[in-house]
Amino acid sequence: MLEILVLAVVQGIAEFLPISSSGHLVILGALMGELSESPTLEVILHGGTLGSILVVYWRRILNLLTSDRRVISLLVVGTLPAVVIGLTIKTQFEHIMRYPLLAGAMLLVTGAILVVLGRLKPRSGVYQEMTHKNAFLIGCFQAFAILPGISRSGSTILGGRLLGLKNEDSVTFSFLLAIPAILGATVLTLKDVYEQSVAGQPMQYSGMELAVGATISFLVGIFALKWLIGWSRQDRLHWFAWWCIPAGFVVIAYFGHDAFFS
Repeated sequence: MLEILVLAVVQGIAEFLPISSSGHLVILGALMGELSESPTLEVILHGGTLGSILVVYWRRILNLLTSDRRVISLLVVGTLPAVVIGLTIKTQFEHIMRYPLLAGAMLLVTGAILVVLGRLKPRSGVYQEMTHKNAFLIGCFQAFAILPGISRSGSTILGGRLLGLKNEDSVTFSFLLAIPAILGATVLTLKDVYEQSVAGQPMQYSGMELAVGATISFLVGIFALKWLIGWSRQDRLHWFAWWCIPAGFVVIAYFGHDAFFS
């Protein structure tokens, strides 16, 4: 339970701050020796942070069902790259996604993304007026973030900014785009958990432990998401590069040393 609490707090913070939740979970899992074997727990924790998005952006989501229905089609188009690439990786390369060395290297890439983000000039575009082509391109940035260590929020916010969106709208579209991606992964995982329970297969974590983890990541996620929105308005997201780059080097040095001398 202590491990789950730690991982849930990390997930709640790192899902929204541009430092890659998946990368941090892979690294912590390698250190703890458990999460690296439990993608189920990782997706359940992501499901908790999905609830954070729904709470913080509930007005925007309500607008999607009333006055901003065009945005729904933008989200559908933007989700397609992640679906195609995500299913390919799940079936062909899932074992590689558990390597902490990969996560460390990709944290360096996330740091570079944030440095570039900090150098961009202010833009004025709003996501409601975005073209479907641009939504698809932002979706490609999201698909790239399937790699552990690549921040989904950082890469999609950068994609939005490069395509002309202002800071706040780039952040908003980034997290609206996260809803179908996280929801789909969570539903698939819950289906696997249900099938395991019906078949009588042992589970690494109990339903109660998974529920506690999801709740903690949900509560911490609300705080982290509001923090991110505030910092984006002040154009401070590139400050997180000062975490990602040193952390990436430390992870590479630590796990690279073990891999080289083992």
